[in-house]
Amino acid sequence: MTAQSSKHQDDQNKDSKSWYYNHPALDVSKAFPQATPASIFPPCTSDYYQFADLLTPEEQALRLRVRECVERDVAPIMTKYWEKAEFPFEIVPKLGALNIAGGTIKGYGCPGLSVTANALATAEIARVDASCSTFILVHSSLAMLTISLCGSEQQKHKYLPSLAKLDTIACWGLTEPDYGSDASGLRTTATKVEGGWVIEGQKRWIGNSTFADILVIFAKNKDTNQINGFIVKKNVPGLQATKIENKIGLRMVQNGDILLQKVFVPDEDRLPGVNSFQDTSKVLAVSRVMVAWQPIGIVMGVYDMCH
Repeated sequence: MTAQSSKHQDDQNKDSKSWYYNHPALDVSKAFPQATPASIFPPCTSDYYQFADLLTPEEQALRLRVRECVERDVAPIMTKYWEKAEFPFEIVPKLGALNIAGGTIKGYGCPGLSVTANALATAEIARVDASCSTFILVHSSLAMLTISLCGSEQQKHKYLPSLAKLDTIACWGLTEPDYGSDASGLRTTATKVEGGWVIEGQKRWIGNSTFADILVIFAKNKDTNQINGFIVKKNVPGLQATKIENKIGLRMVQNGDILLQKVFVPDEDRLPGVNSFQDTSKVLAVSRVMVAWQPIGIVMGVYDMCH
């Protein structure tokens, strides 16, 4: 009697599994019509923090321009690129046309935005897609900001105009396999040689690194034991950037492992304003103001999707 019951139960489980595994994939939109696909992003109808009337006409106009761009050009494609864990290069010219890269930097082709306008642009992009806002934050509020605060006049004139248009892309290399933003513990080294510097070491979790045209790299000066900054160009001998695979968060952001094996950087590409850990902290202190607006924008997007 027990054996027959057990056989009957096994047959039932087999039939159940067969039906389950052979059934076509669930059409979520039909099963849960209240669930809105991320690619159909609801238009913004809220003054989330009730400060719209405090903005200048220029800030209001920028906010609407960024909002329209990301709703029109980013929202419809972001799910596809999230699934593939690839970066949507097709949106770069459209983001460049917004004239927001460089944020508050004045001159050198940069927009010279108010802090408020720069924050609103960051939040509006993050409202629709956190990955795209991370791309802009790394490029603008870290790499471009470092060149602006710590670069020579020659470096600013040489690099900032094309970066402001997003004709060229930058990344920012501080984090290492064993260290995060604690620059005092860096193991990447810079050795002075005739006409320049030789950089050796590793960087990890560097956004934009797999396709960046220039890489802002921090290394410890072997003579002074202090932190220095360098502008490294892509495809230079000894430089290798490898994409970190199998991410879940910020999947469209191309975070990479950077390997620097005797990479030569000419004297003209050493950032003269980075001579210590305090100089690196100065850049981080300014950039984190904009980074704080990214989760604000994400929450705005969650509110709109749930409203």
